[in-house]
Amino acid sequence: MEGVIATAGMHGGDVRSDCWVQVEEATGQPQLHLTSRVEALYGQSIRTLLRETLAALGAADLSVTLDDSGALPYTITARIEAAVYRLRPQTGSTVLPEMNSITQYPTNRQRLRRSRLYLPGNTPKFFINAGLHRPDGVILDLEDSVPATEKDTARLLVRNALRAVNFYDAEKMVRVNALPVGLDDIRLLAPHGVHVFLLPKVESSDEVVAVDRLLTQLGVDSFLIPILESAKGVLHAWPIATASHRVVALAIGLEDYTADLGTPRTVEGRESLWARSQVINAARAAGVQPLTSVFSNIDDQAALLAWTKGERSLGFEGAGCLHPRQIALIHQAFAPTLDEIEKAKHIVDAFNAALTGGQGVVRVEGMMVDAPVVARARQLLQTVHES
Repeated sequence: MEGVIATAGMHGGDVRSDCWVQVEEATGQPQLHLTSRVEALYGQSIRTLLRETLAALGAADLSVTLDDSGALPYTITARIEAAVYRLRPQTGSTVLPEMNSITQYPTNRQRLRRSRLYLPGNTPKFFINAGLHRPDGVILDLEDSVPATEKDTARLLVRNALRAVNFYDAEKMVRVNALPVGLDDIRLLAPHGVHVFLLPKVESSDEVVAVDRLLTQLGVDSFLIPILESAKGVLHAWPIATASHRVVALAIGLEDYTADLGTPRTVEGRESLWARSQVINAARAAGVQPLTSVFSNIDDQAALLAWTKGERSLGFEGAGCLHPRQIALIHQAFAPTLDEIEKAKHIVDAFNAALTGGQGVVRVEGMMVDAPVVARARQLLQTVHES
């Protein structure tokens, strides 16, 4: 016996879409105690799910108390599993929600990543409607937003959410913990439909190589986005960007970067201009997308729009989001202007006409246009098409 009692989850007046579970070694006949805000509608179904989950975990001999605040089944099973694991670490069984075509869909290297919405990995109430806000990607976060004491439960909750939640075609991203702990996160989550793993605080190409090797061993095709958050990481931007064919973007984390410099982060960003330029140049040279940080003041919409437009003018293609209300403005800031769209159409049309005439280079508005310029014009038009 590893212990006599263990708990997992959250309850209380402010908690929604979650539950709190306590499991304990029974001294006699195992007991089941349920309180639920939806008792009248779903009480019997919850009791059935609880018994089935305990049986699948080989833990039907435990007594259980469950305080439900409107949790969906995938959350209830994750919380029960976490509590059982805490009580009996040797438990080898698991309970997985069924996958379906609504929750499982493909991604690709070149897809839009203008916005990526951070969701704390231990707070399921944020998962349910995240996709309705239409971010390009949702980040189920296991790192900074999750307390150290809840890392184990967050992994199971994120795993189940990846299988069960409809994110409405948003790219499913997981920010793991910094290596080596992040390798354990990846080992557990990779088989469950992760499109992209975000690797925080990367300072060496060796870290990316280690993740690449693990994903290859697991037979998983997930992409990678290293996040550079220190002076050392920025100095190694190029080798990090080219460390694996799985890397699709390079991101910068400005809160940690400026802390590493020992200077406050400002809206003007003079203290990080060199680092942001390094990330953009390394990403472009490697043929991957440069992505900027989050804008931490979620209430200042005008400042967000101005800041994001400035980041686009430097060469970034996307930004992180801390709140759904930031998504539309970020998309607006990264949208091409009408002049840019018209110029791109002109370039593509002129180049196609030149090819028909047997030429590989053409002059447009006094500028010599060759294949790389046309590729950028086509990418811009594709962005408009996908928006």
